Amino acid sequence: MPRVSPLRQFLVGAAVGSLVLAATAVAGASSTKGVYNAADAKLVPATYRHTTLQVATDATYPPDESMNGTTMVGFDINLINAIATTLGIKVKENNVTFDNIIAGIKSGRYVIGNSSFTDEKSREKSVNFVDYFQAGEGIYALSTSKVSFKGLPSLCGLTVAVETGTTEQSDANRQAGKCAPSKKLTVRTFATQNEANTAVLSGQAQVGFVDSQVAGYIVSLSQGKFKLLGKAIEVAPYGIATPKTPAGLGLAHAIDAALKTLVQNGTYGKILSQYGVSAGALPLSKMVLNGAIS
Repeated sequence: MPRVSPLRQFLVGAAVGSLVLAATAVAGASSTKGVYNAADAKLVPATYRHTTLQVATDATYPPDESMNGTTMVGFDINLINAIATTLGIKVKENNVTFDNIIAGIKSGRYVIGNSSFTDEKSREKSVNFVDYFQAGEGIYALSTSKVSFKGLPSLCGLTVAVETGTTEQSDANRQAGKCAPSKKLTVRTFATQNEANTAVLSGQAQVGFVDSQVAGYIVSLSQGKFKLLGKAIEVAPYGIATPKTPAGLGLAHAIDAALKTLVQNGTYGKILSQYGVSAGALPLSKMVLNGAIS
C-alpha cells in the first residue's frame, strides 16, 4: 500500500524534517483502530482504568511520529491508540523532546513512553519495555556526497548529525573513541530530528545518523536533496516504555497482551502497511516484556 497522500512538501531551512503524514487520507484507516478485548482489559491495573494516561512522544520522527498541523500522526500513534481501544483505556499524547521522555516517566509526569525507543539494557534500568517493532540504523547524506558507508568505522573523519538521547548518538560517540586522531569523528547533537536534518542540508554535518526506516523516509521526501548510504546496521527491537513500579509493570503486561491481540486480528499488520514499514514487523514470539522489576 502506498504511503498516505498528500505528503507535505520537503521544506528547506528550519522546517526541514517536518515530513508528516495526513492522518485522514489513509485508505482503510477505519480498519486500524482496534477492538475492545475484555480479557486484555482485565490486566490493566485499577489505578489506570478510569483516568487518562499521559503518553510522551517526540513527534519529529516520521513516519513513526510527527505533527500534521496540531495533530500527531504516525504508525506509533495509530498503534498506541489501537492498544488503548483494545484495553478500554484513554490516552493523551504529549509532544516531548526525546531526551526528556524517560526522565518524565521516572518523575511520574508520563505513564507511557511511545517514541521509537530502541530497547537497550541501559534504558531497562529506568523503565519497562514492551517490544513491538524492529529497526536498524541508517545513514543519509546530500545527494552530491562522495561519502561511502560500510559500517560504523566509515564514520571516522566525518561530522555526524544525531538527535540527542538516541541510540545513534551513543553508537557514534562509541565509534569516535575508536577513530585514529588523524580521522576524528565529530558528533553533533540536536534536540530534534528536524534540526539534525537541517544540519546535513546546510553542510554543518556530512551525514545524518538515524533509525533506518526514518532515514529512508527522510530521503524519500527530500525531492532529491538527500540519498541513503550503505545498508541498515544494528537491527534491534523498539519498546513501549512504562514506569518501573508495580502498576507500571501491570500496565506493561496489559500492553503486551493487547499487542499480541492486534497481531492476531490483523490490525498491527494493517497499521504498519499504511506507513510503509511492514519490513519492521516484529514476530509474535519476540513481542516480549523486558526490564521488569522483580
